[in-house]
Amino acid sequence: MSVNEAIGLVMLLLMVSVIFVGFPIAFTLLFLALAFGYIGLGGMVFDLAFFQTIGMMKEQVLAAVPLFIFMGYMTEQAGLMERLFRAFQLILAPVRGSLYIGVILTATVFAMATGIVGAAVTVLGIMAAPVMIKSGYSPRLAAGSIAAGGTLGILIPPSVMLIVMGPVINVSVAKLYAATIGPGIMMAGLYISYCLARSFLNPKLGPPVPMDERATSTWQMIREFIVGIVPLALLISMTLGTILAGIVTPTEASAMGSTGAILLAIMYGKFTLKALKNAAFATMVTSSMVLLLAVASNVFGAVFARLGSAGIITQALVGLPLPPFGTLLIVMALIFLLGWPFEWPAIILVFLPIFQPVVDALKFDMVWFGALVAVNLQTAYLSPPVAMSAYYLKQVVPQWDLRTIYRGMADFMVLQVVALILVMVFPELALWFPRWLFDR
Repeated sequence: MSVNEAIGLVMLLLMVSVIFVGFPIAFTLLFLALAFGYIGLGGMVFDLAFFQTIGMMKEQVLAAVPLFIFMGYMTEQAGLMERLFRAFQLILAPVRGSLYIGVILTATVFAMATGIVGAAVTVLGIMAAPVMIKSGYSPRLAAGSIAAGGTLGILIPPSVMLIVMGPVINVSVAKLYAATIGPGIMMAGLYISYCLARSFLNPKLGPPVPMDERATSTWQMIREFIVGIVPLALLISMTLGTILAGIVTPTEASAMGSTGAILLAIMYGKFTLKALKNAAFATMVTSSMVLLLAVASNVFGAVFARLGSAGIITQALVGLPLPPFGTLLIVMALIFLLGWPFEWPAIILVFLPIFQPVVDALKFDMVWFGALVAVNLQTAYLSPPVAMSAYYLKQVVPQWDLRTIYRGMADFMVLQVVALILVMVFPELALWFPRWLFDR
């Protein structure tokens, strides 16, 4: 092992240790990359950081990140999520565990209109938790369904995470979108099946909705369905539908989606300058966080690779005395563990380039690998100590303590691992749709 390779490995170990302590990820990555890079590479590390930053910012597909985020916040300001949940609540009211189903279905549909986990969990908590508490639902199962349902936005297109992942693994974003639809719908189905099974085995966990919360007529249910679901369906068709059909690029679709979200807000009478300002400010904050992490991670990854340390890890993994599937299991286990202390931009932009040569050497389909990583990283929002979904939910539902929320999320993390194993064992769950769509 050369001196530079050793420096790179020390840099990686120190980065993991420092972030565990609680230092900000983006600034930690930049500082360590420049400091250790200067020791190993000299002044050229600054040129490397400059060109990596410029190269990343020239990725046209990244322009879709702030636009999709704005679309999500604008739809939230328009109150579409509340209307959608109300529609499912009225339609499913007599069924045991109906509010669990309503939460997960709302989260699934809304995930197709926005990939913002924080906004989804927050809004779901605000509108669903009071009804669940009033109806006598299990706090643990209710918290788990809201937190897990809200995380579907990271997996189901148009996910911002997939936009960032595409250029890293050199796969079309449209193909990644097509590959994650199947696993995303399957995971939502697992959540619903679990909640229904628990509610039927123990009716106290999820009783039917009280009579005073039900629809007074069939017409009311029909009206809520049309008002709550049709506009979102049109917005999804205008964005995700046009991307998958090959009519527009993700960046163009995000621009159309942002315009559509504003029009829906106007149509529902919810458009105000304050709402526009709130959505724009929230977009700026979220986009800045994502793109700063992207730049910092990209610089760190480039320095790490230039020091030669990435090659050592690749050779070590490829050289393991295991069949290809066994090595893939180890890679997935490592990504799963990395999801506990790290957010997804750091994993995708620092660690994914290390694992990608291993996957290439093992001759696995990179579209399938991207879908596996997306399913795997969904657990990052439910795994402590970061577990951002827990803090989003606790902020809007103070009646539920963090221990209850964590226990509820743990149940759904098991379902996420089950979904990951299913997609690993049955690759066609992810590959059939992109093959049907693009290889005909």
